[in-house]
Amino acid sequence: MRVPFHKLQALGNDFIVVAREDLPEEDRLARWAARWCHRHLGIGADGVILVAPLPTGAEADFEMRLWNADGTEAEISGNGIRCLAAYLLFTGRWREPSVRIRTKAGVRHVECLRHEGTRFEFLTDMGTPALASDAIPMVLEPARSPVVGFPLRVRDRDVRVTACSLGNPHCVVFVENFAAVEIPEIGPAIERHPLFPERTNVEFVRVRDRQNLELRMWERGVGETLSSGTGASAALVAAVLNGLAEREAWVHTLAGALRVHWRSDDRITVVGTADVVFRGEWVSEFVE
Repeated sequence: MRVPFHKLQALGNDFIVVAREDLPEEDRLARWAARWCHRHLGIGADGVILVAPLPTGAEADFEMRLWNADGTEAEISGNGIRCLAAYLLFTGRWREPSVRIRTKAGVRHVECLRHEGTRFEFLTDMGTPALASDAIPMVLEPARSPVVGFPLRVRDRDVRVTACSLGNPHCVVFVENFAAVEIPEIGPAIERHPLFPERTNVEFVRVRDRQNLELRMWERGVGETLSSGTGASAALVAAVLNGLAEREAWVHTLAGALRVHWRSDDRITVVGTADVVFRGEWVSEFVE
């Protein structure tokens, strides 16, 4: 079996992108994704993106499906959708400055702001954040909207969290010092907390000032990642809800910064880069 692919990264969040026409058995991709994403036994990535064109007149130009490194399917990725847009432009599958991409979280518009070599910068419309507990989803009785400063019991202590959805669930924890937080222990405990029936992404956020936030990510189905586009959006939403930031700010990750704006019409936009890393061909036979 030979499957051509491209490897792209957006602020260190890396993805394998495969065209639907090049994949012989889409229904087995969940198992293939975990193998491909393995850092030692496969190509190595945080996720696998499958892309297919949509017919003329459809609500979007392309459809995107995304599998995490553990083989679970995700609704959307802010960094991943920029990688997909870069892939479409780099390979010539799309030539217009703006593209509409259908995800499981809805249609997202991505606009190329500039391009130099294998690096692209995009503005992405991330949609409207869902703040109600049943929409995140988060099992709370009684339901809350918004979920701000909720005392979540984690490892025998209460952790104050602010939750929302950007098409995928997010839980934000504000910290004063990252070194004092055991992210590899607390991250998965929150991700799989029973109050989150679909699990959750976890953002650890330090407020530098009202226009600069620092982010460390524990990503659902992946683990610690260098950055996250929806995670950066959730970080800003949580900071605004807690009165800690302006509605437009820089979110600084371990691999660079994203410009996030929670606009007056309630939609969120993110400006960030995406890079084509390499292209290749997967030639190993899949082992059950």
